[in-house]
Amino acid sequence: MMKKALIICAAGMSSSLMAKKTTEYFKTKGQEIEVDAVSANEGSKMIENSDFDLFLVSPQTKMYFQKLKEAGDRVGKPVVNIPPQAYIPVPMGIEKLAALIAKEVE
Repeated sequence: MMKKALIICAAGMSSSLMAKKTTEYFKTKGQEIEVDAVSANEGSKMIENSDFDLFLVSPQTKMYFQKLKEAGDRVGKPVVNIPPQAYIPVPMGIEKLAALIAKEVE
């Protein structure tokens, strides 16, 4: 069964790249996990009205974390902060982000 994670970030540029690279990484590992991205102003709405299994808050948007976490709690879905070292579009960053996602969706 495909699991879906959503990165919530400031504008959506860097996170779109992270989402794409992390989804590709999971494919090479044979894991059925898809990662997508939205901007922070859509975050709460997406948490409450979408079928994602996990929501990830980018380092740039962690000031919204509490609000997003409350939305997640209302619908029983996990909302976690992405540590800065797992938010760099290099192999190490992608690997850390993938590990975080895999742990949370299992």
